Amino acid sequence: MNPKTRLQWGVFVLSLLVSSMTMAADSASEKLTIFLQSVVTFKAQFEQMVLSPQGEVIETAQGQFILERPGKFRWDYLSPYPQEIVADGKRIWFYDADLEQVTVKSQQEALTDTPATLLSGEMLPQEKYQVINLTTDDGFDWVELVPKDLESNFQSVRFAFDKQGLRQMIMRDSFDQYTRLIFSDVSENIELDANTFLFVAPKGVDVVGDTQL
Repeated sequence: MNPKTRLQWGVFVLSLLVSSMTMAADSASEKLTIFLQSVVTFKAQFEQMVLSPQGEVIETAQGQFILERPGKFRWDYLSPYPQEIVADGKRIWFYDADLEQVTVKSQQEALTDTPATLLSGEMLPQEKYQVINLTTDDGFDWVELVPKDLESNFQSVRFAFDKQGLRQMIMRDSFDQYTRLIFSDVSENIELDANTFLFVAPKGVDVVGDTQL
């Protein structure tokens, strides 16, 4: 068996193992811990909804999310406006196609105290969050994380799991707005292209920030 075949086989076996562990977990908090400990890559289509404190839909968006732990992810917004958010492990790039502008920041500074660090980092949630299993009748197992730091930038984030794995996230920010993400066409522990998290600014766009961080 050549090295590439061995790698593909290893990823396949790991994927089966993670799926079986997630199905066997009794609570959503256990499923979240298994996800954070065992899922190295994650790829899914997403639908995003921003809701007012009264539950009114303020905006919607769709696109693709790709994660490689630790520290790398990308959000490719396809509608209603094309945007890219790419974290390469050191920097995070924000590209707005309509504005023809790229903003680059230190990833560590930009993502401090955000839910993004939960999925992409190496920290387990119990270190900084109160972990609460929720009871619902929607067919999902929900867990809520509440920051222990009272000055956090968000109030809570919820994760929903089914037998196949992570399916939804809901973040409640400091202004009582909710951002809901629904994942579909999910793949875990797949092999990603080496350039997945390499961002190259398109020619002619303005680049704001230090690209040499």
